[in-house]
Amino acid sequence: MLGEFSVNTSSSSGGSSWLSSIEGDIQGDINGLINDVAKSLNIHDFYSAHLLDYCEGYYTPSPISNATSQPSKNVTSCSNHTAFFTFDPTAILQSELKPGTNLSELKWPSAIKDAIVAIETASKVMFVLYCIGVGFAGLALIGALVGFFARGGLSAALNIMLDLMAFFSLGIASAIETATSVKVVDAINQYGSDIGVAAYQGSTFLGMTWAATILMLVAAVGWFIDCCIGRKQNAVKLGEK
Repeated sequence: MLGEFSVNTSSSSGGSSWLSSIEGDIQGDINGLINDVAKSLNIHDFYSAHLLDYCEGYYTPSPISNATSQPSKNVTSCSNHTAFFTFDPTAILQSELKPGTNLSELKWPSAIKDAIVAIETASKVMFVLYCIGVGFAGLALIGALVGFFARGGLSAALNIMLDLMAFFSLGIASAIETATSVKVVDAINQYGSDIGVAAYQGSTFLGMTWAATILMLVAAVGWFIDCCIGRKQNAVKLGEK
């Protein structure tokens, strides 16, 4: 999944975590209990999805804030960078569980898996569009440097085309990213809230991708204005002759 959001297995619902569904009479402090049980099952406190990979780790000193401390993320590992990466929390959690333990025993909602499958194709299309958009943005940067020294309508028109191609590619990719991340986060929060699983949408990557999209549009408008000014100046010169 492009963008960033976290699946927090340490959140509470009704005073208990989804891990409390494990059989046994467990007593003691709930914060320490969550950490102990999660680690015993090889489950991390959070999983953050990015463009090409995901990272996992634990909250320190405790998953829940209190009067003396606030939790902070301690990332312990990240997956290898992979093209067309799709974040699948169901598969990741299942792969990390100790042998003999299944997510179905922990009442993990199948609807979360269904939501991931539903947006998988869109995620792949989005990755391709990002690659195209970045490529055109790079060409636009080179074209801008050339156009700065080689003034003229042709260079301005070329830069307008490159900027617009980058704008449309990045814009569509950003729109898909926004929609898919919202869909997955909503699905996790809707179906996972009863068992204490929560997710949130990251804002850093979204801000960057939409900023890049707007920048390409601004650049295209700038070159259009430059093209119009250049034509007007040429017309004035021809009139003087």
